[in-house]
Amino acid sequence: MKFNDIYRGKKVLVTGACGFKGTWLSLWLKQLGARVAGYSLLPETEERMADVVRLHEVLDSLCIADIRDEGKLRTFFTAEQPEIVFHLAAQPLVRLSYREPLLTYETNVIGTLKVLEAARATDSVRAFVNVTTDKCYENVEKEAGYREDEPMGGWDMYSSSKGCSELLTASYRRSFLQGGHPFALASARAGNVIGGGDWSVDRLIPDCIRAFRKGEEVRIRNPYAVRPWQHVLEPLSGYLRLGQKLLEEGEAYAEGFNFGPEVGRVVRVSEVAEKVAELWGGGKVVTDSPAELHEATLLQLDPTKAAQRLGWHPTLSIDEALHATIAWYACHYRGDEDMLAFTRGQINDFSGKTHLS
Repeated sequence: MKFNDIYRGKKVLVTGACGFKGTWLSLWLKQLGARVAGYSLLPETEERMADVVRLHEVLDSLCIADIRDEGKLRTFFTAEQPEIVFHLAAQPLVRLSYREPLLTYETNVIGTLKVLEAARATDSVRAFVNVTTDKCYENVEKEAGYREDEPMGGWDMYSSSKGCSELLTASYRRSFLQGGHPFALASARAGNVIGGGDWSVDRLIPDCIRAFRKGEEVRIRNPYAVRPWQHVLEPLSGYLRLGQKLLEEGEAYAEGFNFGPEVGRVVRVSEVAEKVAELWGGGKVVTDSPAELHEATLLQLDPTKAAQRLGWHPTLSIDEALHATIAWYACHYRGDEDMLAFTRGQINDFSGKTHLS
């Protein structure tokens, strides 16, 4: 019985439900017996995981709209009466944030505030998980992983917008959610998530898959950068555990939590690209000219707090995560399996390996 069977019969609202992580989370919630309402824009990518797995047929309701549209957002909350909200809707790309800083801040900061306000105006809401990123910290390129009590920051506009979202979360909690209010608010920080169904631009795995399918070489800008790589189901299991604790014990878990591989288990960009080429069955990896825009070289999270407070631990090695990821894409492009069933199978396989109960 996973997550103490807390989600069975619960009304759950997922913003960003049609995104990469949102689709995986929505499917997992359905498998846990939840009634899932999705509020999301459709990703502007060549393919969309939500289409591949026919998410619109799986969800109990789906509104295709922008979180910046306050009227539609509040109407949807009122109609769905959710008990818990997982907020994943965001402008999630670093390089796009340089081109579209206003869009990035309007979505990641003001959009988040509008979702929080919609939740506060809905009496049914008991718990809220705001999903931010590992990049919310002021990154000084240190080898030790960042802890939850370290300063927020961010060099680029995406990272700083997520740092602002974390500050907003803390301020909102102090301003409106003290004194036994039934709405418990926490934040979840994870990054460099991989898995099948991601077709975003300027992300390593999708870039590799696109190039290798065409018989082209993949060019990487920052080969020696290290990141806290993890399969998408790893942080999602953390979000679900955090949501469980918020529903069960409320304000006791209304804090920020890191979800990532253990410190020291990070891998260089070049190593990941080479492993993807090997698993795909061939592909050439070359180093491109250094990025003109700033990108962090060293980034790690310290997940000790999640282990101690939530009983959450990473499950998959980087090799296992890459195997599962490439298997998903290979299956999709073969076209000989139902991808909804395949994705559900990967969720079940992962659930059987985790120690969460």
